Amino acid sequence: MGYVTIDHDLATRTAMAAGLGLVAAAGNLLGGYFVVRKDWPRQFLQYFLALGAGYMLAVAFLEIIPESIALSGQDALFFVLAGFFLVHLFEHTLAPHFHFGEETHPEEISHHRAQSSVMLGLIIHTFFDGVAIASGFLVSTWLGMVIFLAVFLHKLPEGFTVASVFLACGKGRKRAIQAAAALGGATLLGVLLTSLLQSQLKFALPLSGGVTAYVAATDLLPEVNRQPNWRMAVLVFFGVASVLIMQYLFHV
Repeated sequence: MGYVTIDHDLATRTAMAAGLGLVAAAGNLLGGYFVVRKDWPRQFLQYFLALGAGYMLAVAFLEIIPESIALSGQDALFFVLAGFFLVHLFEHTLAPHFHFGEETHPEEISHHRAQSSVMLGLIIHTFFDGVAIASGFLVSTWLGMVIFLAVFLHKLPEGFTVASVFLACGKGRKRAIQAAAALGGATLLGVLLTSLLQSQLKFALPLSGGVTAYVAATDLLPEVNRQPNWRMAVLVFFGVASVLIMQYLFHV
């Protein structure tokens, strides 16, 4: 009589990835909600961008990429590079009008194709958010948690961005919220597919590392640098420092 061996620790971590994937998806919705309110806190968005930029860069270079190399050797660096340029390709060919933050130039995105390209660019982003969360938890609870925090820090800005694009195009509040919800759905799809295709972890983890590095370095930091505010620079460094402090205190 055969017995099925269940890895309870892996099952627990997979369940945590699903649960936190839902939390991350809710972050997209919350970001969209803030935008449809007339009194949404714009400076609050900038603080999230700054903190998220530093934290995500630190997580990519100090956690995800080293774990990827430990998992599959130097070959992992190819997939890190592939993830980096995959997002670059989408942003600069299919979604040339994409940027994080409030859309204040409706004339640039009034064409339906421009609106669709921005949405597509963000769907790619958020799908890999889910891939990153699930990949991290497949390695360890620690890695899953630090990646989840990195993802959550830019979930509100993602929701801000897509909702402001739809409002700038005159689509209305309902469509803006629906667009933010679609981003959350893409995140959950990334979590689901990665959890089902666990054997592909050696590809998924370095790809998500490249995507994380790209989003932090070329999407978030440029938005931060537009703000002549010393607090923004401090928050970027605080984001990096928070990862180092967490490593020292909690990572055995």
